[in-house]
Amino acid sequence: MATKAKFAARKRRHQRLRKRIAGTPERPRLAVSRSNRHMIAQVIDDSKGVTLAYASSLEKDFPSEFDSKVAAAHEVGLRIGKRAVDAGISAVVFDRAGNKYHGRVAAVADGAREAGLTL
Repeated sequence: MATKAKFAARKRRHQRLRKRIAGTPERPRLAVSRSNRHMIAQVIDDSKGVTLAYASSLEKDFPSEFDSKVAAAHEVGLRIGKRAVDAGISAVVFDRAGNKYHGRVAAVADGAREAGLTL
């Protein structure tokens, strides 16, 4: 039962965040999804409903020799930042999907900042 309550609480936090956060053409939304093994990040323009850039630890060319999941998440952040900058995006709104800004979620944000994105 504790797992259900934890999942429901994260969903409530995410809904509360999404009421205030929306991606615009000027500042699209950097949405981060987190599973037990992988990280997925996408830059989304909510006004058009399109994904402008995408990076994931599930990609075929993603290196597998990381010491920790945090290091892999940092690499996902670097990739999404580089792809967003290449697509002409310099600033985004960070959507942490109800997760705490800690650990792997923060590592994605730090990697995106290193690649040149403004959060």
